[in-house]
Amino acid sequence: MTYKIALNFEDGVTRFIDCKPDETVADAAYRQSINLPIDCRDGACGACKCSCESGAFRLGDYIEDAMSEAEAAAGHVLTCQMYPEGDCVVRVPASSDVCKTRQAVFQARIAEVRVLSESTISLTLQGDALAGLAFLPGQYANLQVPGTTRHRAYSFSSMPRDKAVSFLIRNVPGGLMSGYLRETAKPGADISLAGPLGSFYLREIKRPVLMLAGGTGLAPFLAMLDKLVADGGSTHPIHLIYGVNTDTDLVEVDRLEAFARQLPGFSFALVVVSADSVQPRKGYVTQHIEPARLNDGDVDIYLCGPPPMVEAVATNLRERAIQPASFHYEKFAAST
Repeated sequence: MTYKIALNFEDGVTRFIDCKPDETVADAAYRQSINLPIDCRDGACGACKCSCESGAFRLGDYIEDAMSEAEAAAGHVLTCQMYPEGDCVVRVPASSDVCKTRQAVFQARIAEVRVLSESTISLTLQGDALAGLAFLPGQYANLQVPGTTRHRAYSFSSMPRDKAVSFLIRNVPGGLMSGYLRETAKPGADISLAGPLGSFYLREIKRPVLMLAGGTGLAPFLAMLDKLVADGGSTHPIHLIYGVNTDTDLVEVDRLEAFARQLPGFSFALVVVSADSVQPRKGYVTQHIEPARLNDGDVDIYLCGPPPMVEAVATNLRERAIQPASFHYEKFAAST
C-alpha cells in the first residue's frame, strides 16, 4: 500500500509522489528524484520543515530546536520524520528548481471541442500519457497552442477519467487559443499540457464551504465537485454561487444539477447581471451572498473570477465585517 503525497512548491509547481506507510516523505521524495531541502535526516536541524495542508500523518522523533510545539500545532512538519497515514498535501517553502524537479509535460490529443455558448468553449483532451496525470482539484495547466510556441493557462474542469480531462475556455475575440479551437481544431490533433500548477485547490473540508464563480471561473469548481463525488461527499454544507453577464453565458448547469443530486448538502445559485435575464437572481454575485452562507465567519471561501469580481468580494466581506476562516481566490484575465 502506498499513499499519494502532493508536494506544492513555492513557484506554483505541484508534483505527486508515492509514499509507503513506513517511509518518510523526505525519503520517498528522494527515491523519486525530488531533493527536498534536508540536512540531518534525524529531526535535529529543521532544514526540511514544511507545512501539511491536508491529510493524516505521524511524526517520528525530533527536538524542539528543529520544530516547536506551536509550529507542530499549526501544521508544520519535518519531512524527514513525517510518516503518512493517508493521502497528504505538503507545501514546500522552496522552488521546484531548487528541489531538482520540474513541472511535468504530457502529450495528448483533442478528443472533443464543444461550443457551449458564445462566451465558452469546452475542450476535452485524451491520451495514454494522461494516465499518469494527477492534480489537486482546482489547479490548472499550461496548454500549448498548436502550431505556436505560446501557452495559455486553463483550470481543469474535470478530474482525470479514462485517460481524459477537460477544460472550459473563454471564447475571446482575437484569442489565440479560442481562435484555434473555433476555426482550426479537429479531433485527433496533438496538443501538449504542462502542470499541474497553482495554489488554488480544495483543502480538507472542516466547516461550511462557499464557492463563488464568475464566468469560466466555474471550471475549477466543477473539478472540485467531481472529486467530492468520487470521495463520497462531505458532512458540511457546500454552496456555489455562479455569476455571468447574460443568460446565454450560463453553461454546464446540467452538471451542477447532477452534483446537487449526488452530493447531499450541496446547493447552487445562478446569478445573471443582465436585467433582461429570466433568472430570479439578477445583478452581481455579492448581492446574493446570504448572511447564513457566511456563518459568522466560520466558513471557507473559494473564489475564481476576473480581478474586478475578486476585489468586489473582498470589499463586500470587509463591509460586512466578516473574516472567513480561510479565503482562497484565483484571478484570471483573457489573453489576446
